[in-house]
Amino acid sequence: MYWYDGQIIEQDRICLPLTEPGLIYGATVFTTLRVYQQSLEHPLTQWEAHCHRLQHSLQDFGWTLPSWHQLRQGAEHLIPHYPVLRLTIFPDGREWIMGRFLPEDLARSQRQGIKGWVAHHSLFQRTLNAYKTGNYLGAWLALQKAKSLGFREAILVNSQGNWLESSTGNLWGYKAGKWYTPPLEDGILPGIGRSQLISWLSNQNIEIDESQWTPEWVKDLEIIAYTNSVVEIIPFSEIVLGEKQLVFDASHDALQQLQDYYQL
Repeated sequence: MYWYDGQIIEQDRICLPLTEPGLIYGATVFTTLRVYQQSLEHPLTQWEAHCHRLQHSLQDFGWTLPSWHQLRQGAEHLIPHYPVLRLTIFPDGREWIMGRFLPEDLARSQRQGIKGWVAHHSLFQRTLNAYKTGNYLGAWLALQKAKSLGFREAILVNSQGNWLESSTGNLWGYKAGKWYTPPLEDGILPGIGRSQLISWLSNQNIEIDESQWTPEWVKDLEIIAYTNSVVEIIPFSEIVLGEKQLVFDASHDALQQLQDYYQL
């Protein structure tokens, strides 16, 4: 079941024109959100922030804005069936909403942590880093390669080897009583969850620093985790960096400072 261009469709196929730029060039923008308590108004759902992300991207690209009423209508049709929604907008303003379920092992991953792999190759770099477009090939390739090697997540780097983000979320690190996240200026996606956590930590008088993550600097971190709007926070228990292995305590007490945000 999905919503497309003003209609609910109960099948697993979508019909697009052969000349559709979203199909040919990946010319779409999208955002993925988790609907808390089946409500678009819940503060953790961040419906307005996700719509603003779409609007900002569409305006920058000079594309047609969707019917926001129709987009919300489609989301509300799918909420009773799915806790996660992916909102996609085509260049002409058509909306496409797909639903999915939370990962079955999410609670275990949050509790025990996961293994990550640093993706050192130009193949794995994202294009138009500040936007979520249908061309997510670099990040997708990195994630598939990581999984083929037995890891759950890939960490993307720039040409200097500095860590940027995971293939599906923003990075967080902790050491000596302070949280760190890579800066937007390094070419990362300005994640909605990232923005909300920065505000949350600041309001709690918890130190947060947006600074560059060099390969040497990350070795001193006590915690590394990633966040996105679906999985909330998942810590890494291990990260392989070339021939080196970094090991972390996935149950570190400081993680509670991030987890508290999701108790709203």
